[in-house]
Amino acid sequence: MIRVLVAEDHTIVREGIKQLIGLAKDMQVVAEAGNGEQLLDALRHTPCEVVLLDISMPGVSGLEAIPRIRALNNPPAILMLSMHDEAQMAARALKAGAAGYATKDSDPALLLTAIRRVAGGGRYIDPALADRMVFEVGLTDTRPLHTLLSEREFSVFERLAQGANVNDIALQLALSSKTISTHKARLMQKLKVNSLAELVKYAMEHKLV
Repeated sequence: MIRVLVAEDHTIVREGIKQLIGLAKDMQVVAEAGNGEQLLDALRHTPCEVVLLDISMPGVSGLEAIPRIRALNNPPAILMLSMHDEAQMAARALKAGAAGYATKDSDPALLLTAIRRVAGGGRYIDPALADRMVFEVGLTDTRPLHTLLSEREFSVFERLAQGANVNDIALQLALSSKTISTHKARLMQKLKVNSLAELVKYAMEHKLV
């Protein structure tokens, strides 16, 4: 039996995933989490083979959680679940240590296939993204500007786009407000935006929020 931990901050989506997995005879949901902190706490007490991890969660984001999960003894396989259908986003998650990447609009049967594959030690990429990754990821002249951001800058960018202010982000990431302000200035320069309104517009245009 494949034990799955579902980490997703939207309750409706999380319940839908639990119902889907409940239909499969070879897997079960053993724990759930609504944010990164709950996820890391659950992993300390609940053995599982697969973590189904939303890439954008409050607190510790999915991308930030990957190395912390990988650092555990006998870490579970990580299957990222995202609304982002960008090849670059998938590449970022896989580079961080995820075993697979599926999008939320995937066929439900494909999600179950993905869980089985990563549980068995394999890798999984959403079929709609696989070909694009081959052709897009290596083409630096076509890469969107947000792919130039560091992992920390991307985390700050996500939170700014979601409406958090510098002090909020500093508390969430356990960093000083000055450090967050520095990251904010650098990422805005890299994205070539001059205001928060332009930053939010960029995020929406690239389906990052």
